Amino acid sequence: MNASLPCVLFVDDEERILRSLRMLFRGRCEILTTTSGSEAAEWVRRRPVHVVVSDQRMPGMTGVEVLREVAAQSPATMRILLTGYADMDAVTASVNDGEIWRFIEKPWVARYLVDTVEHAARVAQHDFALAVARLAVPPPPVVGNAPIAARIAVLDNEGSLAAQVRDVLPAAVRVEHAFDLESTLELLADHDVAVVIARLSSTDGDVADALKQLKRLRPATLAIVVSSLRDSRLLIGLINEGQVFRFLLQPAPRELLRRGLAAALERHAHLRAQSDLLQRHAVDAPRQEPIATTTGRLLRAWRRLREAATLRSA
Repeated sequence: MNASLPCVLFVDDEERILRSLRMLFRGRCEILTTTSGSEAAEWVRRRPVHVVVSDQRMPGMTGVEVLREVAAQSPATMRILLTGYADMDAVTASVNDGEIWRFIEKPWVARYLVDTVEHAARVAQHDFALAVARLAVPPPPVVGNAPIAARIAVLDNEGSLAAQVRDVLPAAVRVEHAFDLESTLELLADHDVAVVIARLSSTDGDVADALKQLKRLRPATLAIVVSSLRDSRLLIGLINEGQVFRFLLQPAPRELLRRGLAAALERHAHLRAQSDLLQRHAVDAPRQEPIATTTGRLLRAWRRLREAATLRSA
């Protein structure tokens, strides 16, 4: 096997699925396969694995449990959940526990699956090489979960979520409350915001589309969604097109909210210190541009945010 090829591990309890995947990826990567979640975790412990693609419904360990173990053993390994059952609990867990990069449904579209895995492999190869290089000169540690300059934007038309966020965070973190999307975009244009936490109350609004577009403009900004909507299609879109960091069902339990915010602030600080890692936050193109049907005022806010993102990257 060509040593320059990435290593991809496929995990599925059906041998026929594994055979199809071997045929699809033959010559594109070094292929490992297993029907056992525990064996998959052992593979990652024993050797570098660039991408793990796991089915969700398996005996012994679910796909989310497999990917959570992979993340703990090898953070640089890219994680993809491949499943024919898009139930809400599994999709939510894939975000909050497995921090997956993509959620792909069976039956898969071959070209999309190949492109997604190959993209993930390139990112992982880059990050594995960076990790080796940093062994000689490790980066300075990030002290604490919430740097003094950290700023959080809360999009909440009621106000109770913003109050809850302030209650669970240290006073050093600045929490900005925006009642509507326009105000949130203006805030993002004017400031370096570490985390956006948004209350999502409708599948038809602009908020979900805005979060997807925001990830393309500001990849280091993490998004947390709080919603009462149990819509797996909506959440899969937020994963693949917006790399949402956490999804919490409303009302968000205090401790889950605190842990999610602390993890997001720590991840943002890590991304700011090591900008090469931003490749891991690449997203699929949204199916539609969020500004297509917006009002004039909201369109101006989007333009300001785009211009600010361009200036920051220059």
